[in-house]
Amino acid sequence: MSGPPISWKSPCKDLNRTIKILDDEKLAREDIASKLCWEMVSDKGAVSVWRKPSDHLHCVQEAKLCTEDNPDTAWYINISMCISQLPRVDLVGDSARGTMEKWPQRLAAVPPRIANGGIKGISIRAYKHDYSIWKRRVELYGTYLKDLSRRSYRNVMDMNAGFGGFAAAMSKYPVWVMNVVPANITENTLGIIYERGLIGTYMDWCEAFSTYPRTYDLIHANGVFTLYIDKCGTLDILIEMDRILRPGGAAIIRDAADVVLKVKEAADRLQWRSRVVDAEDGASDPQKILIVNNSLPLPGK
Repeated sequence: MSGPPISWKSPCKDLNRTIKILDDEKLAREDIASKLCWEMVSDKGAVSVWRKPSDHLHCVQEAKLCTEDNPDTAWYINISMCISQLPRVDLVGDSARGTMEKWPQRLAAVPPRIANGGIKGISIRAYKHDYSIWKRRVELYGTYLKDLSRRSYRNVMDMNAGFGGFAAAMSKYPVWVMNVVPANITENTLGIIYERGLIGTYMDWCEAFSTYPRTYDLIHANGVFTLYIDKCGTLDILIEMDRILRPGGAAIIRDAADVVLKVKEAADRLQWRSRVVDAEDGASDPQKILIVNNSLPLPGK
């Protein structure tokens, strides 16, 4: 935090607030930080830095901790006036989740919550298999979208991110990926995405995505249309994708073959420049891929 009331004694022209008001505001902010169990690690000049703890052992008596709380549940959930409990440990300095690798090794390393069996039904073997699959898939994408290697894309979105495997495989390109976890799926993998050092959020793709002021150069949709097939229309989702995409942007839509063909029909109605191609295993693969490259001219023009 910086600026008044932080270190108000530093030069600051504020004619509307007295020194006492600034001092009271500073004390109030420090009191809130203390109740959150944050530790002040620096207070220099006009900048103060607090750090969130890795456990609540030192402040369990002072803080109001939530008793029935899943900190990973955050879609259409009312705010509670309590602090989400950090994983329990026996000694200060211990890590309940395990040691996190440094960047960029975190991308490939098994996330602590998987290594410790913290997520039911997700094994280390499944995670490593997912990682290898997405490396292969992104290699294929590069053959269909030559602009990937030409550095034409910067802002990328994965509409159904899973473990974040697509974003990890895309790290060889100069892009950043917004990993979206659909709010209506049973496997909440956003914590895994964060532990890999990636950014992410929840979303219901039957609703509008808050993108202001950013648009995306490339959107990846893996299984999204099958996931929402009984919830909202194919065209509705495509129109939202069209709104998010920058002019001339691209999309990669991967799904069951029959679903991709339906998406292709809807994409043609939007005058998207698209083509259906085979997935990694060729014509025998049950999935197909719709490659959208709106930087290309429309056929016949």
